[in-house]
Amino acid sequence: MLYSEGDTLVFRYDDHHLRIQPWGQNSLRVRATKRASFEPQDWALLEPEKTSPKITISDDGGARMENGRIHATVSRLGKIIIYNDKGDKLLEEYARHRRDLTDPKCSSLEVEARELRPILGGDYRLTLRFESLDPNEQIFGMGQYQHPHLDLKGSDIEMAHRNSQASVPFALSSLGYGFLWNNPAVGRAVLGKNIMSFEAYSTKELDYWVTAGETPAEIIQAYAKSTGYVPMMPEYGLGFWQCKLRYWNQEQLLEVAREYRRRELPIDLIVIDFFHWKNQGDWSFDNEFFPDPGKLL
Repeated sequence: MLYSEGDTLVFRYDDHHLRIQPWGQNSLRVRATKRASFEPQDWALLEPEKTSPKITISDDGGARMENGRIHATVSRLGKIIIYNDKGDKLLEEYARHRRDLTDPKCSSLEVEARELRPILGGDYRLTLRFESLDPNEQIFGMGQYQHPHLDLKGSDIEMAHRNSQASVPFALSSLGYGFLWNNPAVGRAVLGKNIMSFEAYSTKELDYWVTAGETPAEIIQAYAKSTGYVPMMPEYGLGFWQCKLRYWNQEQLLEVAREYRRRELPIDLIVIDFFHWKNQGDWSFDNEFFPDPGKLL
């Protein structure tokens, strides 16, 4: 069943609950769950800028939501396709099943576009699948990884933080969209030339944000408006940083600082780094090795 609820397009089928709502100019937020209600969390997203979306329920049972330069269609059985204002497809869910015999991609494979598989403890293992609409699409972003690829099309990416790996699950596409996987869970993104998928190993619901734009700058600006602007680095952090692995006590660090002063070399920061604490998880200084941390200021 498809219906509107204020500025939100709602789809319900069996135990599946889908909501699409405007979230800033030319942008949509998509959520889905099999639980009784959604989590009261916006995660990376800020309060959205108010817009005036248009929701249309068609005679064939499908629906359409327009929000500026982006619009989404939802079939009577819940398949989502996202377009720009020129009518170009940006994203199309990858579904292969027999529930909608009118879908040109009807198949016996039984593959869900939004798969929420229950796991012990009440969470779900979530997989979201999209068609790869253009094998020549270029995808950029997703954070900082130990690989040489700027264009991520064809990549298999772990969505998790590690030492020397920063996962920022925002993708910028050459097709003219930006996509944020708005889910703070360890997972995986496969940006294949046949199927693109995003996976969370343990979560309660699907949550993503998508925007359309004419230029990369316009897309990044929409992303910044919806997630927050990066603050300016303090002036003391804009110069030279001294860091090594590692300063194990207070006197060793002060000796280095005195030598910089003796040689009249400019320096802005010295990084003490890890294991200055007494117990793992306790971020205070270990008094045995740093008896007077105030001297370091």
